[in-house]
Amino acid sequence: MTRPRCRSWWIVLCLAVSGCGPAIYTINIMPAARAVTQAREAGAAEHAPYEYWYAHAHLRKAKEEAGEASYQDAIRYADIAEEHGVKALDLARRRLREMGR
Repeated sequence: MTRPRCRSWWIVLCLAVSGCGPAIYTINIMPAARAVTQAREAGAAEHAPYEYWYAHAHLRKAKEEAGEASYQDAIRYADIAEEHGVKALDLARRRLREMGR
């Protein structure tokens, strides 16, 4: 019998153990960094500059807050970075399609 992989399982385990801020931060920063990277690679800096740079700034701030052990703030910034990174990626792809690229 195989066990399904579940991100929420790790969160529950982490919450049961003290000092879980870094683990939850790691769970949140990875998708945020991936979204911003994908947006950059899709040309979002040119085609969706507001969304891209907003995501980029929040990702940078999330890393800064984590460096200062302010994990709740870091998680909040990472969530915002992911949300706007995905928006930037979608918008850049849409604009490239409209341009015929």
